[in-house]
Amino acid sequence: MAKEALNQGMIMKALDWGYEKALVGAPGLDSAYEMAENYMSNGSSIVDNANALIRWQNTKAGTSGFLTGLGGLLTLPVAIPANIASVIYVQIRMIAAIAHMGGHDIRDDKVKSMVYVCMTGNAAKDILKDIGIQFGKQFAKSAINNISGKTIVAINQKVGFRLLTKFGEKGIVNLGKAVPFLGGIIGGTVDAVSTNVVGNIARDTFIK
Repeated sequence: MAKEALNQGMIMKALDWGYEKALVGAPGLDSAYEMAENYMSNGSSIVDNANALIRWQNTKAGTSGFLTGLGGLLTLPVAIPANIASVIYVQIRMIAAIAHMGGHDIRDDKVKSMVYVCMTGNAAKDILKDIGIQFGKQFAKSAINNISGKTIVAINQKVGFRLLTKFGEKGIVNLGKAVPFLGGIIGGTVDAVSTNVVGNIARDTFIK
């Protein structure tokens, strides 16, 4: 069977799949809501709680055992390898949990779009700048609430393109290991360094 070339539509379908899974949870896995509430219950500041969540993702979620444990969760609507699907799920759940901790409605399409922006890591600020959104200390609920439907479409197009390029120039779905996509894959595990970058972007977007 011929390998299918990856495209932006496939990327966005995979992100939508991961987002829905993150919100509703799965057997043996907390939803983004539950994860956020667990970290918010320890009495520390929101920023400290978010940092603790990010640290957990960098360690526990960076092991092949955790990804293997995702099991039947990985029934994808598009032909993307399970290890990459795992990264999508793990990082989206982390970002959505952080957004919830910051008081944002993660069922809102505007917030969902910003979660996708965070998935691009250091490219997030450039994407927002291209759209005309200023990223900084004052970037908070008001900025997200003012995002229009047209802007959401533009943001998602740029996110899809950025994530697609992370697969490399060939854009082949059946990629194996060591593909720097989203959090990065090293031997089927989540790259903790890249996950940390994504988590920090999410914290600065939704909390600080």
